[in-house]
Amino acid sequence: MKKSVVFGALTVAGLAAGAAAAGTLDDVKARGKLNCGVTTGLVGFAAPDANGEWMGFDVGICRAVAAAVLGDPKAVEFVPTTGKTRFTALASGEIDLLARNTTWTFSRDVDLKFTFVGVNYYDGQGFMVPKELGVSSAKELDGATVCIQTGTTTELNLADFFRSNNISYEPVPIETNAEAQQQYLAGACDVYTTDASGLAATRATFEDPSAHVLLPEIISKEPLGPLVRHGDDNWGDVVRWSLNALVTAEELGVTSANIGEMAAGTNNPEINRLLGTEGSLGEMLGLDAGWAKNAIMAGGNYGELFEGNIGESTPIGLARGLNAQWTDGGLIYSPPFR
Repeated sequence: MKKSVVFGALTVAGLAAGAAAAGTLDDVKARGKLNCGVTTGLVGFAAPDANGEWMGFDVGICRAVAAAVLGDPKAVEFVPTTGKTRFTALASGEIDLLARNTTWTFSRDVDLKFTFVGVNYYDGQGFMVPKELGVSSAKELDGATVCIQTGTTTELNLADFFRSNNISYEPVPIETNAEAQQQYLAGACDVYTTDASGLAATRATFEDPSAHVLLPEIISKEPLGPLVRHGDDNWGDVVRWSLNALVTAEELGVTSANIGEMAAGTNNPEINRLLGTEGSLGEMLGLDAGWAKNAIMAGGNYGELFEGNIGESTPIGLARGLNAQWTDGGLIYSPPFR
């Protein structure tokens, strides 16, 4: 068992090194399309709408990168991935970027040879139960059956939590969020555990969301963000600074509504550098001067993406919390554009 785990990690690392060597930025430009790995479907984060068009908070990251590189937010091929297939898809070069509510961990960064370019959502693992179960704390779940996605950090977190509280559980392994939802609603498990944002998104799709309760315990840190392969720093920079452009735009008051006016020039040098009217930041990345402007126009700044897809006015109903700008007491913060 240990040998197979080590071999698997080394295989993924080897694939990553080989795929990165070619130069992903050049590949994307030559292809004229960004291949972006997303979840198989999580409303608010990444899911196709009634017309088959992918929508969501993570989808917005993909479109921003495509706009920055290719000038077209629609030049994206969305590749659905599960918890098990996502890393192989990235390492092998099947996708250029993974934007799939994926937690930044030591082993994924170091052992699997991936580069997390930032955090677009600070999360933590939670629990959802039917209200009729009469449970008000996760510590009351002794002997419960728990639906849990395989190949995720939630598996280890769950085991740690139950062991430290000296209670037992019976895991019900599932591959996708859709399968988890089906099994949970069918009563195959008492509890569904995943990132709290994922629970809120799943509950929002239920016929009667009020019949289900999110328990108060948050048992882990889950910094979620986009990632690329090790060994291709230029591409990592492109994705990292595309995300940073969305964050900085919100901080500086640049929105999808006023960006045209601001791109004509302002009295704020950082806005001018961000939007390409001063300096040569785009050239440093191998992109044109309007790369960040294009990224922001793709779906709005970070705050617009958040509020439009998962915010309090949506069925998902997530407050900004830790995902507020640093100026508002949150953790969302970008290095300066200079």
